[in-house]
Amino acid sequence: MGGIALIPAILAATGHQRDNKNVPIQLMTTFNLQDLLNGNRRALAKAITLVESTLDPHREEAQAILEHVLPHSGKSIRIGITGVPGVGKSTFIEAFGLHLIGQGKRVAVLAVDPSSPIAGGSILGDKTRMEDLSRREEAFIRPTPASGALGGVAQKTRETMLLCEAAGYDVILVETVGVGQSEYQVSAMVDFFMVLMLPGGGDELQGIKKGIMELADALVINKADGPSETLATMTQRQYASAMSLLRHNSFWTPRVLTCSALTPTNIDTVWEMIVDYYFESLELEAFSSKRIQQNLDWMHQLLNEMLLMKLSRNVKVKALLPALEQAVQRQEITAFAAVRQLMEQF
Repeated sequence: MGGIALIPAILAATGHQRDNKNVPIQLMTTFNLQDLLNGNRRALAKAITLVESTLDPHREEAQAILEHVLPHSGKSIRIGITGVPGVGKSTFIEAFGLHLIGQGKRVAVLAVDPSSPIAGGSILGDKTRMEDLSRREEAFIRPTPASGALGGVAQKTRETMLLCEAAGYDVILVETVGVGQSEYQVSAMVDFFMVLMLPGGGDELQGIKKGIMELADALVINKADGPSETLATMTQRQYASAMSLLRHNSFWTPRVLTCSALTPTNIDTVWEMIVDYYFESLELEAFSSKRIQQNLDWMHQLLNEMLLMKLSRNVKVKALLPALEQAVQRQEITAFAAVRQLMEQF
């Protein structure tokens, strides 16, 4: 957790400086790790592609890269941003990212797009919706398909965050596919979890469910401009009353703010709130303990994934599976009995 002590320096004025010279590199291909550590965006994109690949040689190389960059990670601020479709997540992130760049930060945006349950593809259009931000040298935007992963995040979002941190990005924004009960996975990998809301969304308060509300560190009511400005203020008071009952840690009461990503208005206030959160969490050592717990959760999740992968590749299991599937379809055995037979073979 060596990088955590440097977080206040990140919050101060400009991006942190690190000595990335003479890093010992021994990878299986010609991938230049030094380029990644120097902040080269093409090298970062290539490393993320290796991490996301399902090919075994790519997986091995990706793990080698992650082991090398691990000492250079952990120095960024990770912010999760979610909200119902149409709330303006991409517009907000562009305005927020441009504000952070104006503060001397380098910003990485990991935009997760929903995948089709039928064809499996994704539009990956978030980058085109952040036209101004995508042209800035200080920004890196990576759209990624969810590919059936729960929680509105891609399967390799955690590893991608480490790569972005190693490349020198000070703030990492994770935009999720939308609000769902499984959205807790987002809060389990970021430092600050923000839910964007629409003005006048009285029914929306019920729609987003209590589980998400309990995880949110802040509600930000977007589109508080023009005729909707007064309505946004009224909505803010309603949500503030509800959020005061949903405090989920010992030091921070979730805040409710209004902003307009279009104008833009109060974007700086949102960043000041996040800064307040970090200083309070660092003072009480809550920041480091949260990161430690997230790493343990990540390990357990990877353990489950690897066990499932090994199970699916087991020769005896693969041979027995078709017959058991047919037996379950004919209702000759229960699903539990079929799974038990598979596990006995494993």
